[in-house]
Amino acid sequence: MAEVGRAAIDDPGALLPRGFWAAVEVWLERPQVANKRLCGARLEARRSAALPSAEACGPGTSAGPELKEQGPGPGQGFPGGGPGPRLPSGPKQGTACCESEEAQRQCQQEEAQREAASAPLRDPGHSGHAEGGEDDLPTADLDSLWDDFSRSLAHGNSKLLAFLTCSGAGSQPEAQRELDVVLRTVIPKTSPHRPITAPRREIVVQDVLNGTVTFLPLEEDDEGNLKVKMSNVYQIQLSHSKGEWFISVLIFCPERWHSDGIVYPKPTWLGEQLLAKLARWCVQNRKSGFKSTLSLVSIMKYSKAYRELKEKYKEMVKVWPEVTDPDKFVYEDVAIAAYLLILWEEERAERGLTARQSFVDLGCGNGLLVHILSSEGHPGRGIDVRKRKIWDMYGPHTRLEEDAITPNDKTLFPDVDWLIGNHSDELTPWIPVIAARSAYNCCFFVLPCCFFDFVGKYPRRQSKKTQYREYLDFIKEVGSTCGFHVEEDCLRIPSTKRVCLVGKSRTYPPSREASVDEKRTQYIHSRRGRPVSPPGRGLSPSPPQVAFGSSGHCDGHQALDTGVRCVPGAQAAERGSGPQAGGPWLPGFHPREKAERVRNCAALPRDFIDQVVLQVANLLLGGKQSNPRSSRDGSVKTWNGGESLSLAEVASALDAETLQQLKRECGGLQTLLRNSHQVFRVVNGQVHIRDWREETPRKTKPLEAKRRLLSEARKTRLCWFFTHHPDGCALPADCCPFAHGPAELRLSGTPRKIP
Repeated sequence: MAEVGRAAIDDPGALLPRGFWAAVEVWLERPQVANKRLCGARLEARRSAALPSAEACGPGTSAGPELKEQGPGPGQGFPGGGPGPRLPSGPKQGTACCESEEAQRQCQQEEAQREAASAPLRDPGHSGHAEGGEDDLPTADLDSLWDDFSRSLAHGNSKLLAFLTCSGAGSQPEAQRELDVVLRTVIPKTSPHRPITAPRREIVVQDVLNGTVTFLPLEEDDEGNLKVKMSNVYQIQLSHSKGEWFISVLIFCPERWHSDGIVYPKPTWLGEQLLAKLARWCVQNRKSGFKSTLSLVSIMKYSKAYRELKEKYKEMVKVWPEVTDPDKFVYEDVAIAAYLLILWEEERAERGLTARQSFVDLGCGNGLLVHILSSEGHPGRGIDVRKRKIWDMYGPHTRLEEDAITPNDKTLFPDVDWLIGNHSDELTPWIPVIAARSAYNCCFFVLPCCFFDFVGKYPRRQSKKTQYREYLDFIKEVGSTCGFHVEEDCLRIPSTKRVCLVGKSRTYPPSREASVDEKRTQYIHSRRGRPVSPPGRGLSPSPPQVAFGSSGHCDGHQALDTGVRCVPGAQAAERGSGPQAGGPWLPGFHPREKAERVRNCAALPRDFIDQVVLQVANLLLGGKQSNPRSSRDGSVKTWNGGESLSLAEVASALDAETLQQLKRECGGLQTLLRNSHQVFRVVNGQVHIRDWREETPRKTKPLEAKRRLLSEARKTRLCWFFTHHPDGCALPADCCPFAHGPAELRLSGTPRKIP
């Protein structure tokens, strides 16, 4: 055996050894986090077990001196409440058997470890979704596998037994090892650049008291039976020596190690890359509030479907006519389609259905998801408020409709199996409601992105949660109130918002539909008039322009004005004047206008922009911080570079009417100042006057065509500093890219776009 890596761990938060088992859990259940060539892992079975007595090991089998002074400390086990190694209940060594104070302390540690390890196990199929199939190994077979392996250890395989039980100066030298044994399948990620690698099964042996985790690969013998193979066996262990914690990686029979570069990397990778990640995870006192990826579907089926769809639709990247990034949006929709196809396939198997599910994608955007699902045999259509260029490329079998939807009794889908909300923005909280009222068997899938309530922006309530986590909980609450069993999953897509919510079954029988719908109505109306922004922040009196028709992934749609506070109709209803909110739907929802409004300050009046720029520049120049520096022609010139002010300080100097107009634009004041690149620099929230003497030329030499375009762009605009700065421009006329006076102006060589 050989130690291929060892790392000391700084543990100021006293997280070890709990943190060690948390790190092991990540590598056990989600190995793709560390090894990017893996798709995931599936836990198939779990059991408690015992090895032959440790005294079967001969002397000299320790992996090294001081490798293991003691096991985990008292009262510390794997992370409480989470899945981790479990030890079977059995005879405990009490303090009466201890002849010395040190031995007594050791026994107390072991007893505390057993108590810490007594938390219930997670269902073996939960994390990796152990689905049924001809490739699955029945759970009962783990028992015979382990029994055969134990017998081989006791009758001739003493070296491997020593590796498992005597890697360190182990505890319990006279007692049998009590272990947690897991059977898992490691699933490689497929790639066109390398041959397809079949999934690999292995047994993982966790010794909590000894702080070791051993990975035993399985192989088929000549008769087709699985057995433990002697190559590629490795162990991760936690040790405590001279007041310090260490984590090590050891290999059994390094001369037999065979690296395939995927499931089994080189030993140096284990001792460096993996060890570094485990050491870091050990002391991270953070627990994710989200599910593991692909927890509701088969990882193996998903991986296969994704590979096939990616190969089939990869040409879309080359012909993408939209302004959005094709690499991101094509492969993201391919991944979502693969997930839905497997989810629906498993639903058909569960319910004994043969017909493929129908669907409607609300806010379909570019329509690619609709195109893929339709091409794969699912009847459906997509609806969006605005047609995209790419729609005409899909062909007649892809049904895409340009329309706006307001949630009401006329916008239900009684003949549809699934409603999809892929980044559906304002309609996201309504999708569970529409699905519930369309038909009892109608299901929903939503992938929330922007945060909207039934009408208006979603108001934050829980400061202890992230806004994203709080909004997901809100959508789950909506689905549960509508009568769905809402499940959460995390997709593998190139997006920071990748948690989806699925409602595919009801919590009530069809006979209770009327009473449940009454509760839905009460809940929806309880959300009316919810404040969108705190009082006293310049609230806009205009009604909210909330809309349906998301582009999917926020590709060009703008969010609501954050000044909108609540629904005017709801305010009037609560005061007793104006229309009362009646019926099962909430008034105040307005579809987004078909023509998308530009809100990046570019459409503001030119006079208004010039006024704000001049006002902010005078404010900064009022500091009068002269900056003597050499110009590019070698002359020294004293030039007022002004002071630096924060955006808040600049905003406080502007009048209320100007600020109100800026708030209607995305980014407001900061966007306007960034757009005025010639005059200002905005860095980390600080506004500066731009000194063009500090602007350095690009290090990389541009292409000839680019150099020609830059040359043609020179002197096509007036220099703001030449006209407005008290010291003029810091650069001489021949060095400044802008015109010093009308006489230097020249026509642009590039025709301007006509709006």
